[in-house]
Formats: sequence, structure tokens, C-alpha cells
Amino acid sequence: MRRKVLLLLLLTAFIFGFAVAKVDHPITAALVSQAGRLIGVEFSDEHNEMMVRSLEMNRNAYEAIQAFELKNEIAPALVFDHLPAGYQPPALQGRIQWDIPVDVELPADRNELAFYSIPELASLIRGRKISSEELTRFFLERLEQYGDTLEAVVTLTTETALAQARHADRDIAEGRYRGPLHGIPYGAKDLLAVEGYKTTWGAMPYKDQVINETAAVIRKLDEAGAILVAKLTLGALAMGDIWFGGVTKNPWNLEQGSSGSSAGSASTVSAGLLPFAIGTETLGSIISPSTRCGTTGLRPTYGRVSRQGAMALSWSMDKIGPIARSAWDCAIVLEAISGKDSKDVTTVEAGFSVPARAELPNFRIGYIKAFFDEDYPGKENDQKVLADLQAMGLRLEAVEWDFSVPVSALRIILTAEAAAAFDELTLSGRDSLLVAQGPNAWPNTFRAARFTPAVEYINANRLRKILVEEVYALMKEYDVVVTPSYGGSQLLVTNLTGNPCLVAPNGFNAGGSPTSISFIGNLYEEGKLVTLAGAWQEFTGHHQKHPPMFK
Repeated sequence: MRRKVLLLLLLTAFIFGFAVAKVDHPITAALVSQAGRLIGVEFSDEHNEMMVRSLEMNRNAYEAIQAFELKNEIAPALVFDHLPAGYQPPALQGRIQWDIPVDVELPADRNELAFYSIPELASLIRGRKISSEELTRFFLERLEQYGDTLEAVVTLTTETALAQARHADRDIAEGRYRGPLHGIPYGAKDLLAVEGYKTTWGAMPYKDQVINETAAVIRKLDEAGAILVAKLTLGALAMGDIWFGGVTKNPWNLEQGSSGSSAGSASTVSAGLLPFAIGTETLGSIISPSTRCGTTGLRPTYGRVSRQGAMALSWSMDKIGPIARSAWDCAIVLEAISGKDSKDVTTVEAGFSVPARAELPNFRIGYIKAFFDEDYPGKENDQKVLADLQAMGLRLEAVEWDFSVPVSALRIILTAEAAAAFDELTLSGRDSLLVAQGPNAWPNTFRAARFTPAVEYINANRLRKILVEEVYALMKEYDVVVTPSYGGSQLLVTNLTGNPCLVAPNGFNAGGSPTSISFIGNLYEEGKLVTLAGAWQEFTGHHQKHPPMFK
């Protein structure tokens, strides 16, 4: 039986023009029949015979396409339309005037700076109680001290960072203060290109790769005056926490990985090695490590932040967002990195605003009751969040999370796009260089996705458009919906539709690792997530707990 299955896979591979080693096998009606069974379709013998010539022509086309060098940066001509019919993004408006406190003092123990918020650090820098250079050296020293322990750092940008910090100090001294990120150090997931430095994508085949451009997100943070001090680990090709140098650790439990794929971003922020970091998400890569490490993460609406200069995994699902100490810190970073970019056609011109806390009593807040009612790890902590919100004087409404389309089947969109993004790796056989191998690792996923029929990929996207409309019809009735972070299908659904999500720590499990709660919102209404989550964080203080080993 096993031999027959292997033979069937090989035969179908030849029909679709794929084999790492090219073998010229004739296409026959019998071969077509066998291949049809693999993808769940069956035709008559007459029709199988009729298809032979067409499939030979198709295979020639496949081989011509495979012979053409396609770099990861080349996006498809097709663009995912995530905007529901009739929907208009919020209008652009002026920059937000962030509240930077004036009474912040340097702590007697400088180590306490490791866990200061962005506004607190901004107050010290604007008031010239500490220089950007001093603060940059402080975080570089922490990265050097603990980076290997956490296996969270790929590259320190020491020389460039110190030069930028000195420049920031001169600007501030001369009255050219750019805002709350001016002079603040940060780190970036190492799938974002930075000219002059390696961009490894966390993967052995690319560990020496240098991309001679700087990603739009990094350039925007440069403009805001922030100081890039480190390029941080990610699970190889944006999956998990295993990279070519090891396994990135959870600062609360060094026997546990930090989850992924924004592994280093969450780990370093949690341990106080950085005030904030940039992560990315395709299907949980901000939510998962933020949960594991006890950080706050904000996955923005699809199209809010340019992906120019970022490794592509799934062109229709990739998103870039901040990981920080609190909802408010995330909002400050998100404003700086947002905006339409002509180099990323998926970006949308949309305003960003954060409602005043006084508006909270008017929020219509939903919660996905079916998910909270299930038995799952962390249930008690999640139930406490609902009780907290009610204790804050807010009303909650039960939400029915039920859609007409087979949501789990739409995962083929991600795997097909990822396989296309790294097809060169598969066809060359260099996928064997990746550390993680096995049934659930990328190499096997890429190979299996090679057998996804184009018709099914397109039909999956047609179903996705139905899902976009159904989610919009539900979500427009609420300002925010609260959900267990891994409840039911919500993580897959909202990543497919492009809706934003803010994840925040809400306690600990029996093993002492953090747990989280998630707040999801309408397209381009991240500000409402910040207002609610920020108020809840101030009410509970969960975000102010830090791993003891790194204090």
C-alpha cells in the first residue's frame, strides 16, 4: 500500500511539472486518472485521454516558469481586496498629541529603566535627564548580557545605533524634538531588510544574506527618531521559535521556547532588553509569542503598514506590527509606522485615532460566548477579564461567531502562497538546510502545497471574499470584541479578513508562564482596541509584571 501511495505521488508530481530532479515521463490517460484521485476529482476515461495533450502543454509552461528566477520580493499581480463592499477607511487626520509626563525622574537603580514605558523614557530624553546615547548604551549592554541566554538576537547594530543616538541628542538639544520615539532604542524582527546588515530570515540557507535596501517600517522609525539597536530572531522563514542558531527562550521559563515566529521581538521586550520591537504576523506570529512571553502585541489591519523590504510569506496575509509593554506603547509605535506606500500596493490611506477614555462607557463591547464556555487552558484568567470589564462599569454582549464558509479549509491560501514564495528553495533541494524538518515543518508543507490545484486556490479566495463580508456585517455592530486568544477559529478568521487584534497578558498558568486575552476590532479601528485594552491594563496591572531573572 505504501509503495502505491509513493508511486501515486511521483506520478502526479510529473503531471504538474514538478520534481527536484527533472525526469521526462510521458503523460498518459492512466497517469491522469491516478493524479485526479490525489486532488479529489474523477473524470471518464475518454476525458482523461482528451486531457493528455493539454497537460503536456501545461507541463511545458510549468517548466518555463520554474526556469525563471523569481526573488521573494516579487509580489503576484493579484492583490487581496480586504475591503467590504461600500466600506470607506477612516479619513486622514493630524498627528496624535501623545501625553508625555513631565515629572519622570531617573531611578536610583538604573536597571529599572529596562521596564519603563515609552512615554516615561520619552520624558527623560525630552527633559534631557538622560541622553539617547546613554539609553542606547544601556539597552545594548542588556542585549549583550542576556541575548545569548535567550537566544534572541541575530545582529547588534552597535556602531550605527550609537551614531544615530548622538544625532538624536544634537537634534533635541537644538529644539528639533520629533515626538515620543525620538531617541528611543528598539529592535526589529530579522525578516526586515536593513542596508549594510545581514537579513537572515532566521533560516540557514539565508544566514549570510545581505539585502541592499531598508524596509519601509525601519525608514519610518528612522524618521520618528527611533534607534535600531538589534535585529532579532524569528523561527526560520517565519514559523515557530527554531532558527539556525537555536531556540529562542521564554524569559519566564528558560526551559520553554518563546513561541513564534516573532520570537526574539517578544522575548527581548519581555526581558527588558528593549522598550519595543517590531514583529510580523501571518497566522499568529505576534499573538503567540506575545502570549508566551507576557508582552502586549498589536497586529494592525491588513494594509495599514507597508511591507516593502520585508520577507514575503503570504502576500495576502502578512502584516507588520509592534510588540511592547502596553497597549498605549503599541499605539505610539503603530502611528509612526502606518501609512500608504507606493512600493506596497496593498497599503491603504487610512486615518489613525485613539478615542478618549471618557468615550469607553459608550463602547458597544462583545464577547464570543461559545469560546469562553469551552474547557481550555487559561479559562479562569479569561473569565476574570470579563469580570474586570464589568467591574469597570462596561456592558458586555454575547456574540455569535458563526460563518457560512468552511474556514479551516482556507488555510490552503497561506500554504500555497508560502510555497510559491519559497519555491526556489524547494526545487533546488536547499530546503534540507532548514533546521526544522518533519511533517509539520516548512519543507514538507511547501512540497505538499505544490499539489494544490490552482482552481481550488482561486475558489478558496472566493470563499474568503464571502468571509470578509460576513465578518464585516458582524463586527460593525461592535466597537471591540473580546475573545480567548486561541478561541475557536477567530485567529484564522481575522488573519484571513485582515481585522486588527490587540493581545495582552492576563495572568499566568500553573507552570508560571503568562497567558493572554485578545481584543479584535473593525478594519482600521485599532485605536478603539487601544482605548479599551489600555484602560483594562491600568485597572489590572498585568502588564507591569516582569520576569524575575531579568529585573
